[in-house]
Parts: sequence; C-alpha cells; structure tokens
Amino acid sequence: MLDKEKKEYFKGLLNQWLDDLLDEFSKTVNGMSGFEDKFPDPLDRATAESEKSFNLRIRDRERKLINKIKEALERIEGGTYGICEDCEEEISEGRLEARPVTTLCIECKRKQENVERIKGI
Repeated sequence: MLDKEKKEYFKGLLNQWLDDLLDEFSKTVNGMSGFEDKFPDPLDRATAESEKSFNLRIRDRERKLINKIKEALERIEGGTYGICEDCEEEISEGRLEARPVTTLCIECKRKQENVERIKGI
C-alpha cells in the first residue's frame, strides 16, 4: 500500500499534469477563436484546416486523459489509488511512475492486451 508521502507525490504529479493539459487546452481554444478562414491561396486554407483538425484530435485525446487524471485523483482521495481494479493487488510504484493514471497492474494489463489481440480489437 502506498504511504501518505507517496500518495502526496502522485497527487502532486497528477495535479501538475492536469494543469499543463488544461493550459494547453486553453491555448488551443484561444488560438482557434481567432482562426481566420480568409485565405487567398487554397493550399494555405487546406494547410490551415489540416492543422486545425490535427490540433482538435490531439485536444480530444488530451480531454480523455484529463478525465483519467481526475479519476486517478478521486482514487487517491478514496484510498483505492495504486490498487488493481481487476485482481485488487497493489500496482507497483514503477508502473505508477510510468503511467500514473493506470488502473491495472502489469499482469492484468498484459492479460487485457492479449484478449484484445485475440479478439482483434
């Protein structure tokens, strides 16, 4: 079980990550609000539209990550952070360092990936 110091460490890490993502999200929204669609050259317009679409896809992925970070913070507060949701064993600190939003220990994650590979998901 994670001690109080480790929980505070991961809480700080997750909050910093959340702040960084929200800052980037805000920059994208502000940048797009001034998006001018008056381009003299169709190629310039196509490039701008492509970049806008790419940025929106990235922000959508980040939005999903923001939700995972918030859920991880809730698990810290609820006392279930660092516990595998499948086998209920502890998730190693190394795994939490690598993927602080994880809900599965490495063994359960491997099993999940094997099932997905077999099903072709």
